[in-house]
Amino acid sequence: MTTLLTNAFVVTMDGDLTVHERGWVQVDGTTLTALGPGPAPVIAGAGAGAEVIDCGGDIVMPGMVNAHCHMAMSVFRGLGEDVDDRLYRYILPLERKFVSPAMVRAGSALSALEMIAGGVTTVADMYYFETEVGDVCTEAGLRAIVGQTLADFDPPDHKDFDEGFARVEELVDRYAGHPLVTPSIAPHAPYSTGFETMSRVAEWSAEHPDVPVQMHLAESTLEVNWARDTHGKSTIAVTAEAGLLKPNLICAHCLQLDDADIRMMSEHQVCVVTNPRSNGKAGRGISPVEKLRNAGLPVGIGSDGAMSGNTLDLFSQLAPVSMFAKLLGGSRKPLPAVDVVRMASIEGARALSLNLKTGSLEAGKQADLIRVSLAAPRMHPMYDPYSALVFAALPSDVTDTMVAGRWLMRDRKVLTLDATKTIADANQIARQFKTEMARLDTIAP
Repeated sequence: MTTLLTNAFVVTMDGDLTVHERGWVQVDGTTLTALGPGPAPVIAGAGAGAEVIDCGGDIVMPGMVNAHCHMAMSVFRGLGEDVDDRLYRYILPLERKFVSPAMVRAGSALSALEMIAGGVTTVADMYYFETEVGDVCTEAGLRAIVGQTLADFDPPDHKDFDEGFARVEELVDRYAGHPLVTPSIAPHAPYSTGFETMSRVAEWSAEHPDVPVQMHLAESTLEVNWARDTHGKSTIAVTAEAGLLKPNLICAHCLQLDDADIRMMSEHQVCVVTNPRSNGKAGRGISPVEKLRNAGLPVGIGSDGAMSGNTLDLFSQLAPVSMFAKLLGGSRKPLPAVDVVRMASIEGARALSLNLKTGSLEAGKQADLIRVSLAAPRMHPMYDPYSALVFAALPSDVTDTMVAGRWLMRDRKVLTLDATKTIADANQIARQFKTEMARLDTIAP
């Protein structure tokens, strides 16, 4: 099947940042085969079944890369927002009681529905029962890295690290060679796994070099204090000593870093994901994104889980990424809009080691793309498409989403998931949560 998008404002995010204000994109099967400026050419060998779409001047661009997420946690969205100790009062007790394969599937489906509708085509996830997350992403048509979390705080799907590693092995076996889903190992954080387990993960990773490692790193004062008090050094130095600081490590958050930490991360060529809404909402700080990028590190953008950042689209993250950098720098200059869009697309794909497949519109890459409507008044006048995308566009402006040549959404209707059932399933779990929260409120703190 050939699909030809014509009369499009094509934002490629290729190495030259090529833009065709009136251009076309051709897709054959799963692959983007050609694109260019001006009127679309006659499609050789396309046959009568070719789909030709006049985009009416709308933006066609790479699908966005949500480089750090906890999809199943969408069922916790908005829960106990103004409760200072909500993690220990509600979240952890609810996780221990209710997190199951069925809950993970329901929460992940809700997240997939939201992300497809918001123009996300690739997601990196880490949570529990990750085989369920992989299955949901397969059904929804999303490109995904799915990471089985390992932790020592009584997680719901493994009683000890041996059982956790067995779950990782199951995940890797299930998704080996999958066209969309990449399995991953995900030690939760240095303080919640410990040095011995981080070293074990590093050894396991050396035996499985094609399996990415995801980890929360330099995220909290708790973590920084643990590293200093237990090991007498920074959390980055502890991670390096454990052998985990390596090119296939995807480091989420990275807030509490000094220059020595950044140099060490650069020397080991790790990848970074910033989560501005989640970190800003929690009051945890601002990641030194410009310093990290200037050190040669790829920095992607993530939503974190909906429990923390509420929304899972990338448009909600773009302006905060730029604004936080400008606040740190005291100027309008840091992180211009074009760099933010780069982080949300090709640089985010590079942070996940998927940049040869996705992240830009280039012949030979997978056809992962979105159409962004320019119908809204706030999108005009458009002096700079990157500025419009970062500071004016909303997820609701995305009209169509494609992954590997397959339409996941057309004309704002998600085609791969039953929206009514997906929302109903999530609300069923929320009702159980509410009942348990009421019970917990009767217990004296």
